[in-house]
Amino acid sequence: MSGNALIDTGAILALLDRTDRWHPICTETFRQLRLPLVTSEAVLAELFHLVGDSRKEMEATWRFLRSGALRLLPIEDSELQEIHALMSRYWDHPMDFADATIVHLAKRESLSTVFTVDFGDFETYRIDGRRRFRVLPVSRP
Repeated sequence: MSGNALIDTGAILALLDRTDRWHPICTETFRQLRLPLVTSEAVLAELFHLVGDSRKEMEATWRFLRSGALRLLPIEDSELQEIHALMSRYWDHPMDFADATIVHLAKRESLSTVFTVDFGDFETYRIDGRRRFRVLPVSRP
């Protein structure tokens, strides 16, 4: 297994931004997790889009990615149909592509823990249509 938990964009942003209201609780949660955490290319694309044009923030993001704290898991072309099905299943609670890749990786890698600040989304999503995620952090700011 690649790691013991998946990580979503919002949690990474909170770890990197000391002014983020989620930073303290995400930092504490991060210290308690076994590394590396796993994520998808879609999460990284979303992350760099949200980091924006700030060179300082971009470099901090690159340092974090190169630290060994994350492992990037690929999504193959053959898996896109399943990701499309996930996004269609949650049409009434729109699932973006990055979230769909996280849910797909949870099933594929037999992981049920997700480190995210998107509680509403990941408390709604199910792994393989049945199992709930263990959503971290457990407390909220």
